[in-house]
Amino acid sequence: MKILEYVDFSPPRNKAQYARIRDAIERDDFRAADVKKLSNLTQGKFYRAKLDYADRLLFSIIRFNGEAYALLLEVIEQHAYDKSRFLRGAIIDDAKIAAADSIEAIREAEPVGFLNPNRSQVHWLDKVISFDEAQQAVYHQAAPLIIVGSAGSGKTALTLEKMKQAQGDVLYVTLSAYLAQSARDLYYAHGFEREGQATDFLSFREFLESIRVPHGREASWRDFAAWFARMRQQFKGIDAHQAFEEIRGVIAADAGGVLTREHYLALGPRQSIFAPTERAALYDLFDKYRTWLREAGLFDLNLVSHDWQPQVQSRYDFVVIDEVQDLTPVQLALVLRTLKKPGQFLLCGDSNQIVHPNFFSWSKVKSLFWHDPELAERQQLHVLQANFRNGKQVTRIANTLLKIKHRRFGSIDRESNFLVEAVNQDAGAVNLLEDSDGVRRDLNAQTRRSTRSAVLVLRDDDKAEARKHFDTPLIFSVHEAKGLEYDSIVLYRFVSDNRAQFAAIAEGVSVADLAGDALQYGRAKDKSDKSLEIYKFYVNALYVALTRAIRSVYLVESDSGHPLLRLLDIAQLNAPSNIANQASSLEEWQKEARKLALQGKQEQADAIERMILKTEPVPWPVLDEARLRETLSKVFRDRAPGSKAKSQLYDYATCFDEPILAYFLAQDAGFGQARAFPVHGAVFGRRHYQPYFARQFKDILKLCDKHGVEHRTPMNQTPLMAAAAAGNVPLAQALLERGADTSAIDHLGRNALHWAIGTALRDDAYAKGPFSAIYQLVAPPSIDLMTGERLVRIDARQSEYLMLQTMWVLFKSTFGNADASDRGGFDAGMLLGAYERMPAALLLPERRKRTFISSVMARNEVDRDYAYNRRLFKRVANGVYQLNPEMSLRRRGADGNDEWVPVYSALNLPLVKELADPRYDRRIDDLLALAGLPATVEPIIRRAGRR
Repeated sequence: MKILEYVDFSPPRNKAQYARIRDAIERDDFRAADVKKLSNLTQGKFYRAKLDYADRLLFSIIRFNGEAYALLLEVIEQHAYDKSRFLRGAIIDDAKIAAADSIEAIREAEPVGFLNPNRSQVHWLDKVISFDEAQQAVYHQAAPLIIVGSAGSGKTALTLEKMKQAQGDVLYVTLSAYLAQSARDLYYAHGFEREGQATDFLSFREFLESIRVPHGREASWRDFAAWFARMRQQFKGIDAHQAFEEIRGVIAADAGGVLTREHYLALGPRQSIFAPTERAALYDLFDKYRTWLREAGLFDLNLVSHDWQPQVQSRYDFVVIDEVQDLTPVQLALVLRTLKKPGQFLLCGDSNQIVHPNFFSWSKVKSLFWHDPELAERQQLHVLQANFRNGKQVTRIANTLLKIKHRRFGSIDRESNFLVEAVNQDAGAVNLLEDSDGVRRDLNAQTRRSTRSAVLVLRDDDKAEARKHFDTPLIFSVHEAKGLEYDSIVLYRFVSDNRAQFAAIAEGVSVADLAGDALQYGRAKDKSDKSLEIYKFYVNALYVALTRAIRSVYLVESDSGHPLLRLLDIAQLNAPSNIANQASSLEEWQKEARKLALQGKQEQADAIERMILKTEPVPWPVLDEARLRETLSKVFRDRAPGSKAKSQLYDYATCFDEPILAYFLAQDAGFGQARAFPVHGAVFGRRHYQPYFARQFKDILKLCDKHGVEHRTPMNQTPLMAAAAAGNVPLAQALLERGADTSAIDHLGRNALHWAIGTALRDDAYAKGPFSAIYQLVAPPSIDLMTGERLVRIDARQSEYLMLQTMWVLFKSTFGNADASDRGGFDAGMLLGAYERMPAALLLPERRKRTFISSVMARNEVDRDYAYNRRLFKRVANGVYQLNPEMSLRRRGADGNDEWVPVYSALNLPLVKELADPRYDRRIDDLLALAGLPATVEPIIRRAGRR
């Protein structure tokens, strides 16, 4: 097989031995290289070859065009597999792994979509990335850099690899929170780290929050449409969508400030959708819009961007803006104001994918940086024409649409003047189908139960009609479709329901006009013609919809003879061909629902739950907070006879490691079995989730199919929490594949990571065994906090992350001690004791020192004058810190919207205090606080209140 090298691969010191092993792998002689297979023990298919007694060569095998390649990744020195970037803390005994067979390894090789035959070095994000010559040229370009690329051009992958070259504080920002999180996960995939770099991955809204958190909720199109419906009588003749675009993309979008009425009325003909005679009414609407926002508790990203300008500080050494076409000039300018040195930026995007309201053009972007128009015109933008996603037929139709757009409206700017080239060897298909009962019925039968097909309509209002004919939960408007991709896409009545608009787009264009394989630059001659601004949404929406398909597109239209459809030259079928989309498994649907929920597409996620998963409530009682409080009251206040309630509390104490509760059960409630807690508590606690320790876990997955992947065990754990506590790595992987939520919490605000940390702190075998791998699987990528009215994101790679997560686990142990002064408090010794039980793969040696721990807490003290102070802690005594009580934690609400929860509410402080001393009614605390009684009176009141 041929040899490839990861771009950061460093050969070992022993060159002669390395050359011998490399030659053996190249000739498929795995025995000579002593190759062994690691894939049963790791999260990927990896192999190791023996370099010498102590060192190993880690590699993977991939396949392209039927040929196998060995990809050399890294040298593992001194058998330290746990320190390998790619193995992510896996515990491997070199003596126990099996020899690998080269024939079997080649047969199991992962296929890749593209390899540049001219380059032996490749990049690695979550998978192998090979750059073509255009991408490679951009990779070596210095900032400032603007990359133009179509859907599927690999511009995000290229952008992330360029980011790895930056030093200092780096910002990646894009409009979509899901894209920002996905980019972060790709960037750090397989343990990548860049020394000397600190990177923030933020959506634009999160970027605003990092300056200051706006009050209320962001106003959406649906909010605007509902409000505008009430205003319609005052603004007759004004289209709601065009009004929304004018407010968002013109009046409030300018980098210099919100347009005054005079400035807006004086705009040129190509700077507004509306004629000069209509603009006064539009500005009246805008005034009412601002008033409505205040009254409804909503905010507009543009208006907040203007308000936040004076608060922006120069924070970043390098800035990346992805999908820049989705941002308005004021948003773009605000981000770039955070640069310490002008020009250290990278922008990428595609103006043909604009479906958000703005008047984006690359010439406007360049003018933000180069104020001289002639100088701006000379600045080079780098165009990526290759398309690695879509099949050849999808690319052909998308290119034809671009030709129509260019011929009809002229060039927006030079940089948008290109067609794309399909690299994907799959031909695929684009077919036109008559909108008939039989066609809809056949299409529905082939797509209704597949996660690989989706139905797209133009606007949100059109989804109701589509649902009458298609049973799939995957029905999206084109605004929702941005960022999605499916094997097959059904476009339902895109053209037929908008005949006039698409006829105007095709007007004056002939088939002969579409000949040729390139676009010639040329502006529209009539400057008063606003056709492009009016019809841009329609043509771009169709382009975006087409390019969501990897293989096949089916256009279902009643007007199959429409001029635009004739120009696109789409083959017409009498019935849909076999889409070859077999029914997806429940596991695939669970994963799809989770992905869509993370993308903010809660409507479709809920539809999957309702139409496909149809989960049932669990049949067993769950000891959640309400049931726990009820049982505490029965035992300690009502003194209910019998042992059932006491036994339930002891079960809880063993499962949740509550020694104080066990103590009171033995001493105050007379439950003798609880005296064995110090000896048998940990072992007894495991019986509540014993099936989660088993190597065979099909029954657990069946429960997930029936009750949902987030169902609760009798002890109020999710399956992922139980798998994490059990240290069952394969089960945790299987649950995550089904879309298990790492942020799901129990009644103490603890997620799967907290359960893993808690187990590691009391079980040495767990800490030294599966803990590292479990940690890598279930650790949320970051913690979002609000301190000082701004978002503070603690990434998993920062030292504060593990500190906060460990404090979260230890929090309840700081209550119930004789000395009440340290309740809720932490010192360096407490954290050091916890850190000493954690494996080397999770914690650098310098972070295990008392002085380092003390310095981290001190520099994040609320009153500390320090440039990077995140204000996480409040000092209550010398060396003793509490979590900042003014801090809040971001949580996702039941409706899918984010909310800020005060930190001690997130920790459920009242319940923690009640478990620390379950004999007393917590209402006494409230009475004491209200009465303001002195501390000396407190014991008297408590004794009087005990029941």
